[in-house]
Amino acid sequence: MFMLSNFIMAVAKLLNFVLSAYIWIVIARAVISWVSADPYNPIVRFLIQATDPLLERLRRLLPLSMGGIDLSPMILILIIIFLQSFLVPTLGQLAMNLR
Repeated sequence: MFMLSNFIMAVAKLLNFVLSAYIWIVIARAVISWVSADPYNPIVRFLIQATDPLLERLRRLLPLSMGGIDLSPMILILIIIFLQSFLVPTLGQLAMNLR
């Protein structure tokens, strides 16, 4: 059982890292939306392609644009923080209980 426990713990740590990295990607996407970035820049294209599927889904579900300010990146960051606070510790505790 210790192998399964170690595997679940590794998945929890990896998930935490991926969610943290995605928060920074969303922040970078929000910052480039404030300036007129070159849409043909590979970094800008990556940021748009990495975040637009989730941001567009949030914009459809919750039209949170107040006075031209798009609040969907903030809502997405809050959802990611919730997942980090709930899912990662839950997986860690599950791994500890399997030992």
